[in-house]
Amino acid sequence: MGRAIHLAGSLSLASAEDSFRKVSALAGDGVKRLPDGETGDRGKWIGWQASKIAGNPTLQIEEASSIGQGYSSRPKFWVKDGVDPAEVRFDDLGYADEALKSYALFANLKAKGDLPADKRFQVSLPTPLAILTAFMALGAQQQIEPALEAGMLAELARIVAAIPHDQLAVQWDVAVEIGILEVGMPFWVEDKKAGIIERLVRLGNAVPASVELGYHLCYGNMGNKHFKEPVDTSLLVEIANALGAGLNRPLNWVHMPVPIERDDEAYFRPLEGLTKRPETQIFLGLVHLADGLEGTKRRIATAARYLDDFGIATECGLSNRPEGYTEDILALHKEAAA
Repeated sequence: MGRAIHLAGSLSLASAEDSFRKVSALAGDGVKRLPDGETGDRGKWIGWQASKIAGNPTLQIEEASSIGQGYSSRPKFWVKDGVDPAEVRFDDLGYADEALKSYALFANLKAKGDLPADKRFQVSLPTPLAILTAFMALGAQQQIEPALEAGMLAELARIVAAIPHDQLAVQWDVAVEIGILEVGMPFWVEDKKAGIIERLVRLGNAVPASVELGYHLCYGNMGNKHFKEPVDTSLLVEIANALGAGLNRPLNWVHMPVPIERDDEAYFRPLEGLTKRPETQIFLGLVHLADGLEGTKRRIATAARYLDDFGIATECGLSNRPEGYTEDILALHKEAAA
């Protein structure tokens, strides 16, 4: 059957329809979950949330600042003077609207027989902490977090209410949390790791058990570079184990990045400590177009010494890539998975 294939989310393609068709055709039977490619304004991950936050009547701009590690400067927001933080709401983050539009297209393509019947529609969502860290002033983050989490969970609730559960897969994108633990991105909680796990488990448990659930563990992708190159997979394994232990519903997959130069045993050795649930598929982001099939197979061979069964993926999403890149790397997935 070959190895399973996972797409982390964004694709440098023209539209959601283009994404559905090309992923299905070029990656083949190995991929079971089809993302809409996060095309258009969503191509820069959470960047499109700037206008949503700026339009919130309960918030005001502090000043432009940066979250560090090469991430660009952007406005930061506080609770508006005279507004009780308990009154802050995030009623339209836009994720449900985008998901429902894309699912309508997905369902229509399936009904026409243009997509295989066994594919699920994959929705990737940022954690509330990602939006909070990117757009909220540090002094306001703790105040605003409950409202922002409620807003994101309301988006999720609309999605799972409108899309048949046997057609849906939800992925939480975990990047800022890795940044907090690896490079000290700001976070007000004293026990940072415990606070992050608590939040990730809470988000996962909010997804109905009848919907597939996964986590994309990410070291960032600004300018197609990590904010820090992972030393090895030990932190990723620790988070995956904590998720498996904490969730009260199935954990269907966890995605972990693999830098292109890491085909050494030291990087993969911590995978021996993975306490994987029977239903959980691990996807290793070791497919790199720069060294093609040879390099990808080399990383697969090393990883296989420490993990018996895993699927393959890229390190992160594929937005802002040159023309033809996405098609080529989708074809490489199929070749490497065989």
